[in-house]
Amino acid sequence: MYDYLIVGAGLYGAVCARELTDAGKKCLVIDKRDHIAGNVYTEKIEKINVHKYGAHIFHTNMANVWNYVNRFATFNRFTNSPVANYHGELYSLPFNMYTFNKMWGVVTPEDAEKKIDEQRREAGITEPKNLEEQAISLVGTDIYEKLIKGYTQKQWGRPCDKLPAFIIKRLPVRFTFDNNYFNALYQGIPIGGYTKMVERMLDGIDVRLGVDFLEHRELAEEAEKVIYTGPIDAYYDYKFGNLEYRSVRFENEVLDIPNFQGNAAVNYTDADTPWTRIIEHKWFEFGRTPEGEEIEKTVISREYSSEWKPGDEPYYPVNDEKNGQLFTQYKELAEGEAEVIFGGRLGEYKYYDMDQVIAAGLEKVKSLI
Repeated sequence: MYDYLIVGAGLYGAVCARELTDAGKKCLVIDKRDHIAGNVYTEKIEKINVHKYGAHIFHTNMANVWNYVNRFATFNRFTNSPVANYHGELYSLPFNMYTFNKMWGVVTPEDAEKKIDEQRREAGITEPKNLEEQAISLVGTDIYEKLIKGYTQKQWGRPCDKLPAFIIKRLPVRFTFDNNYFNALYQGIPIGGYTKMVERMLDGIDVRLGVDFLEHRELAEEAEKVIYTGPIDAYYDYKFGNLEYRSVRFENEVLDIPNFQGNAAVNYTDADTPWTRIIEHKWFEFGRTPEGEEIEKTVISREYSSEWKPGDEPYYPVNDEKNGQLFTQYKELAEGEAEVIFGGRLGEYKYYDMDQVIAAGLEKVKSLI
C-alpha cells in the first residue's frame, strides 16, 4: 500500500511526490508515457538537449520556487530574446524600441508612443472587445498586421476578432531597448536538460512508466489517495463532453551545419508560412555541451499549431466561455471526490507557466500535510 498514487510524472506530479516523500509518505508515480518529466522532457540528440514537446524556458519572480528548482539543477544564464520573421523581415521581440525603429524608423520612446496612439485613434478603439482590438490598442495597426495577426491565427486556429481580448492583455510592450522577453528576476535552462532535473526530483521514489491510469483504475486500490494530473474530462469519461485544447505538432530535423538561424526561437508571423516558429535547441545552452565542447551539428524543430482531437497531445486549454462552463461542471464533480486530488495544467484545465505549476504543487502538498 502507498499513501499516494500520483498519476503523471510531469512537474506537478514530481513536486508532489518529492515533497510528500520528504514528509514521510510513501508514493507511487505512474505515467502513460515511456519517460518522466511530462512536457518538459528533453532527450539528447547529437549532444544537444532537445525539448521534445516544445521550448521550455524557466522564468520566475518567486524566490521560493527558484530556490526549490535549484535543489535539483544548476541553471545557465539563458535569456529568451526571440526574433520575428515576417516574409524575411526580422524584428526584435518582445515589442521594444528595436522593433519600433525597424517598423517606423522612430528613435525616441516619445515618437514610438505617438505613432501607436495615432494608429489607435485611426482604428477608433476605446474599449477593446476582442484580441484584434486589444492588440491594436497596445502596439498599433502596423505591428498588429505584421507581427501578431498571422501568428495568432495560426496558433489558435481562429480569427483574431473572434478571440477574447484577455489572451493578449499581458503582451510585453516596452519603450526601452530591452529584448529580454520574460524580464523575470530569475531565468535560465537547467544544465543537462529538464529530464535530468526531474530524475533528481524523483530520486528514491517508485515510478512505473507506460501505465495508463484510465485503463488501470484498479491501481487506485494500492493507495490511500490519488493525485491525478491527467485531463479532468477524460477521468470522467467525457460525461459532459470534451474540453477543447490546442495541440502542437513538431517536425524535427538534424542538420549537418553548426548554425541554422542563430537564435533559439524564431517566430514566423505571416499567415502563409504553415509553421508558427522554428526552435534551434542548441542555443538554449549556447551551442556547447556542459563540458564546454562546441557542437558541430544542430537540431531544429518546426512547430505547427492544430485543433486538438482525441489521440493528440493536449497543450493549451481554450479558456473561452463555452469551455469555462464545461470545466465548471467537471470541477463540481471533482470537488465531491474525497480520495482524488486534481492538479496541474490538465487536471485544473488551466494554462500554467512552469514556475506556477511548481508553486501550485508546493501549496497543494502544504495543505495535505
